[in-house]
Amino acid sequence: MDVSLAQALAWRLERHFLVAGARSVTEVVRRLGAVPAWSGDPGLATGRRSARPSSDALAGALSDGDLIRTYAFRGATHLLAADDAGVYLAVRCANRQWELPSWQAHYKLSPRDWPALREVVRDVVAHRPVRHAELIERVANYPRFRHLRAALADPSHTLLKPLAWQGDLCFGPVQDGQITFQSPAASPRWTGIPDLHEAGRRAILAYLAAYGPATRDNLRYWLVAGLSAGRRRLDGWIGDLIQDHIAEIQVDGSPMLHLREHLASLTAAAPKPEGVILLPGYDQWMLGAGTADHRIVPAARRPAVTRGANVALQAGQVSATWNIDRGVVAVSWFAEVERPSREELDDEVERLSGLLGRDFTMTIAVS
Repeated sequence: MDVSLAQALAWRLERHFLVAGARSVTEVVRRLGAVPAWSGDPGLATGRRSARPSSDALAGALSDGDLIRTYAFRGATHLLAADDAGVYLAVRCANRQWELPSWQAHYKLSPRDWPALREVVRDVVAHRPVRHAELIERVANYPRFRHLRAALADPSHTLLKPLAWQGDLCFGPVQDGQITFQSPAASPRWTGIPDLHEAGRRAILAYLAAYGPATRDNLRYWLVAGLSAGRRRLDGWIGDLIQDHIAEIQVDGSPMLHLREHLASLTAAAPKPEGVILLPGYDQWMLGAGTADHRIVPAARRPAVTRGANVALQAGQVSATWNIDRGVVAVSWFAEVERPSREELDDEVERLSGLLGRDFTMTIAVS
């Protein structure tokens, strides 16, 4: 089976809710797998994909426990759907980083110490959100872990991250400008950490449901570079799913993987080159595939996208960057890409105005 890249990107735009919006921000986050909370604009990223965007939708979903905020991909903070979060955290734990000799030497913690440390942390956050300082004091109050005070206080949270990956804590609501930590079980939709191999297969299927058709390199970027799954382990999971769940297809002659259940909708996808979509920097449209994927991000334009430039999509490909300066949306259209009509850009800037609650004018330059 061979489909065009234009068809593949048209199908993916639909799956990303960039053609027709989702019913809720939770549906958006679940479909994308994760939404970065450490940078970019998660409110704009989810709002642009929502049928009825609301400025307080993310806060409401976090408060209700539909979403959790925790350390996930690349050790950075992400929003995850609470009922799917355990899948990605299980994969993130695959390399058991805290058991490396360098970790044991630096933190003076052996693998035998971790069950007790985890139990203490779970007890601290079991009943309510606690501020960082309280977490430090209550853990360090145990003689066995007194030496961890400085490490726990490190603003990089390096020692806290494996505790988040194992489902012992996640971020709670901000209190008086200070972060808190709570148990992910504070969400009624938290389902715990599944078996690693079950989680790995589920993560692959979820990825292809949103980012397919995808190359094996795309999957390695997502689950190996992003979550430390391990290349050999990932290839084994893919092998388990080939035939029954995953089909090997060609996209403009390049081998890719796609879910069998979505083959019919892929072949029926109708490319629509018209229309412009403005997305914030670090949006999952680019990060999910990886900025090195030249099908999405032109190679010559990758540095700006990697640094977090806001982008404009045309037919699913990054075709411009943009920024806001004193009420003006300044669009820098790539010289090598055919420029859209002024009306198409005006329509998207008007949508951006609605999402951000501000009126904007627009300028267009060629870069």
